[in-house]
Amino acid sequence: MRIRRLSDWLPTTNKEVKLRGWDELDVILFSGDAYVDHPSFGPAVIGRILESYGLRVAIVPQPNVNDNLQDFSKLGTPRLFFAITGGCMDPMVSNYTANKKKRDKDAYTPNGDIGFRPDYATSVYSKILKEKFPDVPVLIGGIEASLRRVTHYDYWSDKLLPSILETSKADMLVYGMGEQPLREIVELLQKGVPFSSLRTIKQTAFLVNPDEKTPKNKNWEDVEIASHQACLKDKKTFASNFKIIEQESNKLIARRIFQQIGDKKLVINPPFPTMTENEIDASFDLPYTRLPHPKYNKRGPIPAFEMIKFSINIHRGCFGGCSFCTISAHQGKFIASRSQESVLKEVDKVAQMDDFKGYLSDIGGPSANMYKMKGKIQSICDKCVAPSCISPVICSNLDTSHKPLTELYKAVDAHPKVKKSFIGSGIRHDMLVPEFNKNADPQELDDYTEEVMKNHVSGRLKVAPEHTSDPVLKLMRKPSFTYFHKFKDRFDRLNKKNKLKLQLIPYFISSHPACEPEDMANLAAETKDMGFQLEQVQGFTPTPMTVATVIYYSGYHPYTLKPVKTAKTRQEKLDQHKFFFWYKKENRKWIKDTLTKVGKTDLVKKLLPEDKSWRKNKPGKTKNTFNDTVTSVKESRRKNKGFKKKRRR
Repeated sequence: MRIRRLSDWLPTTNKEVKLRGWDELDVILFSGDAYVDHPSFGPAVIGRILESYGLRVAIVPQPNVNDNLQDFSKLGTPRLFFAITGGCMDPMVSNYTANKKKRDKDAYTPNGDIGFRPDYATSVYSKILKEKFPDVPVLIGGIEASLRRVTHYDYWSDKLLPSILETSKADMLVYGMGEQPLREIVELLQKGVPFSSLRTIKQTAFLVNPDEKTPKNKNWEDVEIASHQACLKDKKTFASNFKIIEQESNKLIARRIFQQIGDKKLVINPPFPTMTENEIDASFDLPYTRLPHPKYNKRGPIPAFEMIKFSINIHRGCFGGCSFCTISAHQGKFIASRSQESVLKEVDKVAQMDDFKGYLSDIGGPSANMYKMKGKIQSICDKCVAPSCISPVICSNLDTSHKPLTELYKAVDAHPKVKKSFIGSGIRHDMLVPEFNKNADPQELDDYTEEVMKNHVSGRLKVAPEHTSDPVLKLMRKPSFTYFHKFKDRFDRLNKKNKLKLQLIPYFISSHPACEPEDMANLAAETKDMGFQLEQVQGFTPTPMTVATVIYYSGYHPYTLKPVKTAKTRQEKLDQHKFFFWYKKENRKWIKDTLTKVGKTDLVKKLLPEDKSWRKNKPGKTKNTFNDTVTSVKESRRKNKGFKKKRRR
């Protein structure tokens, strides 16, 4: 591996700016994360994208907000604008557990140290910059800005908050993946168009003051949602907004959204079309060092980087549309896949790293097995308003072939320096069941499943059925648990056929909207009957821009406006969680009393048989992650792939 120079990274100090021979910067980017120059880290991607447009870019990672604020002025005034991202995760998710307790580690900071990222980082950074440099435009983006672009419920303050544009005082917001809108912003600025006139760029949002006219665009249709003030007054009104927001976020030909916030008007322009293969390849092919900035060498490893150091992200987007997940709200439901050539080029870069031992930790994406999948007839997708392509059933227009992905795995493994490539991302097991995935060739599904089991897991295959209750699963936009049974049958058959002795590890969530204590008892009983001793169990945590969060706050389903019950108090959540651990002595009496009270004595017999046989098969160590966030549980589980994101359910 070649020796790196300091100038191989984007500059972070005046000294590094001068090393490049620059006397002025075009853009200064502030980030809530430490600077890791890797395509899985959003701040690095934005910096490299701006650099590729010919701009002189510097990055200020984790600026200190507790001193004289010199970090905000040390690099001077940029020629074009300041850019801000709170980091690869919402700062509140980074800083707090599901129980709203301060975390003792920050995965995006050297040594996991805490205290380097403020709560609501994007708003904090933006207000400081607007006070210090009132005439310089501030552009915000990233997961925090993207998911808080409209009136939203904030779990940590237990309040309904307006668009982050209002709280941050920023001039413009880029939502979703930033490559396409940034390209147009930069092109117009370079032509001399004032920043204040950039009002018709797709995938951006801004506020219009009372004395300003709403910009016109004859190519767009408009829709106005209920005002922020109306949402504050009525929870059902707030819920009704979300159906429009979600549908417009996932349409290829979307409407422009208006919302009144006090005397200002929020304008959210429609999104760009899904990135083409050439566009996403170009983003991943930029000259990343794939390493943390040398300034951190003596501060300790950055946990998030260590997890994805030898991983490869092969696509963006997810068409699952799970009610608890924020992926489609940020990355979109349509899949943008890299070419096999681009992926193999990155594999080669990883293979040249000094400490690479031949093992790739993940070849995946938001959902591991959606690579190259898209609509068969594009015109049908153009008109679609469904938030999910696979719920309640798989769309007949969706090409769900796993063959390109199976071929990609084999191509990666053919690299002379790769001993084994793992699939660390979540696999949609339901798409591997012919009874559910009727679009696919059953043999092709078996070929993919067998390839994964034989060559890409180490002892355990983790999947996420999430629940056993059909009503809860329906609200989650997940298929019936029946299909998990069918998948397990196929898994067991292939396990036996190949003499693998692999374990199947299912993930579940407690306290999700519509889930009652009896549902959790049924979950415990059914999984016990299947021989599972649950390890990865998580409690639902509301994060902005999901159906489940809207239900949690308002009590209404945004599509039907019918009431939905949700566990909200700490005790209610803890009670549901206890069912996961039926085998613990301290939970037995409570479970028996609770189920007897509601007439579920049959479940008592299943979970706590009188012959004490449960003692003969004591499970090993079980990981209780109740205090860990699940925000977009998908984004959480995919940390080892990009921290982009993200289930942050």
